[in-house]
Amino acid sequence: MRVLLSVAASLDGYIDDASAQRLLLSNTADFDRVDQLRAESDAILIGAQTLRSDNPRLLVNSAERRADRVAAGKPAYPVKVTVTDSGALDPRLRFWHTGGERLVYTSDAGARKLGNRLDGLAEVISLGERLALEALVDDLGARGIHRLMVEGGTGMHTGFLAAGLVDEIRLAIAPILVGDPAAPRFVGPAEFPGGAGRRLHLAGVEQLGDVAVLNYLVSPDPHPDN
Repeated sequence: MRVLLSVAASLDGYIDDASAQRLLLSNTADFDRVDQLRAESDAILIGAQTLRSDNPRLLVNSAERRADRVAAGKPAYPVKVTVTDSGALDPRLRFWHTGGERLVYTSDAGARKLGNRLDGLAEVISLGERLALEALVDDLGARGIHRLMVEGGTGMHTGFLAAGLVDEIRLAIAPILVGDPAAPRFVGPAEFPGGAGRRLHLAGVEQLGDVAVLNYLVSPDPHPDN
């Protein structure tokens, strides 16, 4: 499976501010770029905290792109995936009532807390006593998912990168400075493969209005250019 991590961040590395209202970092052209990435994916994943705070629909918005997916023998929408250790998910969120197939990965404890709350809205998959992202990726692969797009938030970005599960990063940099230590960042503290001495491979830079999109390939070699 190929795992793409997609994120928009401020110049100082924040993915939102600390206010109750979502900070829009992308512009119209960048939102359209993300819609294209979604259309090219088999599944889109976000963490439960992002689900609760942003209440996203997580759809392919372009009717033409949905039609192209159907013409290629795919469902109109990618599978929508969320991850929760606590099981604290509200069935009224828009995520459950739009698009196609929906999956929830959790632990045994999270599944017990969820109970039948999401019956008819999503398939709940317990990964056992511990919610391991490696097991999640294996299960998605067994379900025929070949391209997974991870859209956040901080916990998911950090977890996938720390576990060495990311093949590519598309990082949109907005010309904004947040500067609030209470706001969420792109990633949190973790032991990343290769440590600070590892340099990812910059495969491309795209300008979309005032947003710069950096495309990094994550090589297993900590020194890919040597």
